[in-house]
Formats: sequence, C-alpha cells, structure tokens
Amino acid sequence: MLVTITDRVATVTLDRPDRLNALTFEEYASLVRWFREPPPEVRAVVITGSGRAFCSGGDVEDIIGQLFARDMAGLLAFTRMTVDLVRAMRGCRAPIIAAINGVAAGAGAIIAMASDLRVASPRGRVAFLFNKVGLCGADMGAAHLLPRIIGFGRATELLLLGDVIDAPTAERYGLFNRVVPEESLLADAQALAKRIADGPAFANGMTKEALNRELDVSLDTALEMEAQAQAICMAHPDFRAAYDAWVEKRAPKYQ
Repeated sequence: MLVTITDRVATVTLDRPDRLNALTFEEYASLVRWFREPPPEVRAVVITGSGRAFCSGGDVEDIIGQLFARDMAGLLAFTRMTVDLVRAMRGCRAPIIAAINGVAAGAGAIIAMASDLRVASPRGRVAFLFNKVGLCGADMGAAHLLPRIIGFGRATELLLLGDVIDAPTAERYGLFNRVVPEESLLADAQALAKRIADGPAFANGMTKEALNRELDVSLDTALEMEAQAQAICMAHPDFRAAYDAWVEKRAPKYQ
C-alpha cells in the first residue's frame, strides 16, 4: 500500500493494480498496523485502490490457495487476523472515507463497509461474495455492520445471494453516501476528508466512538453515554475556540 499525507488528510492506496488490489497476508498486516497507529497529525483518511479496482478481496493464489494446508487452529488464526482489520478501522479515531473507484468484492466490500463514509465513481461496484465460494456470508463483521447501514432485509439479500450491485443501486440502498464523476472521485473524497480534518478532531473522534459504542445499547444507556461525551467535549478547548470564533465572526481554530 501507498500512503501520502496532505493537510492532515492521509490517502491510503491499495497498490496491486495487476491483481485488482487483492490482499495478501502482508497487506492485511500492513493495513492493521497503519490503522491502529496512524501518524498523529492525521485527522481524516481516504482509502482507495490503484488502477481499475478498489479491492477484489483476498488474493486467490497468495491467500486462498494456502488455506487448504491449514488445520482448524491455523484457519481460525487467519480469520481472526482478517477481523483485526475491521477492529483497527472502527477503532481509528480519524474518520475514514472509502473512495470506491471500481469493484469492491469480498474483503474489499468489507473495507468499504468498515469505513465511515463511502464515495464512489459510476464504476463502483460491491459484492459480498463469500457464499459464492462456499463460505458464510457473515464475514469480518458483515452481519453486524451491514444491516445497520442498509437495513436488515437488504443486508440479508446481499449476504445470502452474493450479488454484485452497481453504484446507483448501492447509493439507493444507502451503502454509498454519494456517487460522483469518475474523473473527480479522489479529489471529491479528499475534499470531504479535508472538511472533516478542518473540524474539531477531538469531537469528531468522540462522535465516531459514540457511533461504535451505541450500536448495541438501550436508548437510556445511549442517552447517558452521550451526556457524558458532551460534557467531556465541553471541557475541551475546542468548545471555547468555536464560541470565541462565533463571537468574533471568524473561522474557528481547533487544536
């Protein structure tokens, strides 16, 4: 993978275009390490693919073919390694935007799903195709996160059938936040990331944490969690910075 950082926005590019950016064991490990500890100056992340694909999933030769030699303990070690990527992405305090420039299949669909926002070109396509290869459709958190993004019925359909859905369908389902022209995809995703990066990083991190934590709690618990989160943010200097900027009729300068 390639990483560039400009104006506190990191662009992570999956860079195996000849293999449709299929993931190897090393790629998984690199992504997990990076999302667990991004550089401290990073306030938002764009993840995309080079060439004509976003990510086609696990590499058939470098990963899939090797799994048949593993016993159950070895297989479980692999699947736990793959879910570590979702943990790292959801745990990353910087919001993540997937710029989907082509097919996002298998683990590629999961990377898109685990991102906070998804921007796609008209060529963007998604397929949760695990059952197409005899595997459980609920992989890497798909049965937990996908229903919360697009609804239980739509998620059930995609995970049971493994169909490829195009960009207009993904946008209609709510999986893609927006579809933009192919030539401006990366720029549009980076501009959206820059808007986030220019905002209050502490509050944005608290917002992402709240979205994660409140997936499975009662309304009463969520209300108390948000009351505590908001009180913490009120004690942060960014809250005063926003107020002073409003009084002085200028843009705020966040820490």
